Amino acid sequence: MATRDIYETGFDEDIRTESSANHCPECDGRVTTNAVETVCEDCGLVIDEQRIDHGPEWRAYDDRERERTGAPLTAARHDRGLSTEIGRGTDAKGNEISGQKRRRLARMRREQTRGRWRSKAERNLAHGLGEVRRLASALELSDSVRDQACQLFRSAQNEDLLRGRSIEAIAAASIYGACRCNGRSRLVDDVSEMARVAESRVTNAYKTLNEELGLPAEPVSPSMFVPRLASDLECPDEIRQRARTLAEQAEERGVTTGVHPAGFAAACLYKAGHEEGRWLTQCDVAESGDVTPTTVRTHHETLNELSV
Repeated sequence: MATRDIYETGFDEDIRTESSANHCPECDGRVTTNAVETVCEDCGLVIDEQRIDHGPEWRAYDDRERERTGAPLTAARHDRGLSTEIGRGTDAKGNEISGQKRRRLARMRREQTRGRWRSKAERNLAHGLGEVRRLASALELSDSVRDQACQLFRSAQNEDLLRGRSIEAIAAASIYGACRCNGRSRLVDDVSEMARVAESRVTNAYKTLNEELGLPAEPVSPSMFVPRLASDLECPDEIRQRARTLAEQAEERGVTTGVHPAGFAAACLYKAGHEEGRWLTQCDVAESGDVTPTTVRTHHETLNELSV
């Protein structure tokens, strides 16, 4: 039977144990293990140190599996979502708190607001990410596109691209750039209208982001805009599918190079509606594509010449 030597070294309870199953790889001497390291008592060789148990510090004795609380890290907030939020009016269980505690929470909230940002750059980052989240919610974008736009805004600030430009314009350009990188059919006018920023400023900010950061944005094709315009015009599936086929065939023949993608998509819907017996007016499809009726008429003549 193996013997075990125990030495109590104080409050930490650094217990040494001797194991007959392990021997020193250098001198084949006696090996002891404590709470910090495994060492040979004969030659002093440290075999292992800082044993860390990466498992949970609690044990579950029932069938319910315990889970960690708190939200995961997110790029949509300037502090990655690790800051403390002080509530209002109720405690953790939803019960109302007294007036004295509410006043104390108000003082704590005021002091937290004052010391929330360590620098002006961090304050600008918080404002910009808040604007990106607002635009993503207004445009009904997914969380993945929103997080990519937030990361794009961070990269723009790290590259000092905010100098001389408004935070709102860079935020709108980040949203538009994330949509372009993910193949979403969004116009600059749609984003600038929600951002309440001039379209020219958003366009200039996007060009800066595209040139300085090298965005992997692909050219926008008219077929990408067909589903959105068809949804705005409440077109049936037959017209939408026929318009998408017209747009894809025109793209294969190379006639859509340099044209307004939404305008060409509107012309495809106009032609498909005539073929299916539903008379869509040029004004309606032009308004949905944010183009003029003349643009729709010109692209419609191009589609007739192709005879697709």
